[in-house]
Amino acid sequence: MSDIISEKFGNKIRTRVCGWLLSNDRLLLVEHRGLNASDSFWAPPGGEIHFGETTEDALIREFKEETGISISVSHFSHFHEFVAPPLHAIELFFCVEIKGGELLVGIDPELSKNEQIIKQVKWFDFENLSKIPKNNKHKLLENLKNWTELFANTQRLT
Repeated sequence: MSDIISEKFGNKIRTRVCGWLLSNDRLLLVEHRGLNASDSFWAPPGGEIHFGETTEDALIREFKEETGISISVSHFSHFHEFVAPPLHAIELFFCVEIKGGELLVGIDPELSKNEQIIKQVKWFDFENLSKIPKNNKHKLLENLKNWTELFANTQRLT
């Protein structure tokens, strides 16, 4: 793990919101550097909820910052606790839908230009997702057998 990641995000419990965007049977993921030994970690777009910000607003903001895509939030999907000291995060996952925008490699506004950790943003069909080594993708993606399994227990927002 990079020193920048530890310094900016470590040694505190963070509440994060993340979005599953599945379109044309492909899942949108963001590749990050500095989170593991191989310097490649794929996860759905998302990030920390700011004080006073709703979960939905945070996810919409994070998607736009990281991918250039505007989304609407539709379903709660998963809860996950990520613990890999010095990082500790409570993660809330939602299913989202595209509203507009153009796909791009975004930024983390918390980091300076030379500290950016987003390497690329990419659509994955299930076959190509399965080819990513387990340690290089989010825990919730490690043992999937199909997309249905990922979305089986989603709950519609009211």
